[in-house]
Amino acid sequence: MELPRRYADAIIQHALEESPNECCGILAAQGERFVKHYRMTNMERSPYRYSMDGKELLAAYHEIEDSGWELRVIYHSHTHSPAYPSATDVRLATWPEARYVLVSLQDPARPDIRAFTIADEQVAEEPVAIVDEPA
Repeated sequence: MELPRRYADAIIQHALEESPNECCGILAAQGERFVKHYRMTNMERSPYRYSMDGKELLAAYHEIEDSGWELRVIYHSHTHSPAYPSATDVRLATWPEARYVLVSLQDPARPDIRAFTIADEQVAEEPVAIVDEPA
């Protein structure tokens, strides 16, 4: 997956701002191009779990559908563990067509971003290339 630097930076910034709690959000895409970042409120307000605000998620989903976009990425942070889906993350993954992007703040000076598909409780890592967008 090619993730434009501005979206990677926005996800990392969101994670740093919410630390020590996990952050969460989504990215919408049109075809292969990312078009919008939605920062969501983590209703759990927890360093170990996240749950997106239902009203925010519904509003974002309606905008995505109405615009003819796709919900491409669901992201959240791990504040003290590697960027790998936990057993809870796998159990709660309900969008098999989306990529699950995790950012680890184990070393806040060097956040680690990784992407996964999760379907039928099976996790598969997908390489992430952070790319500069053409001017």
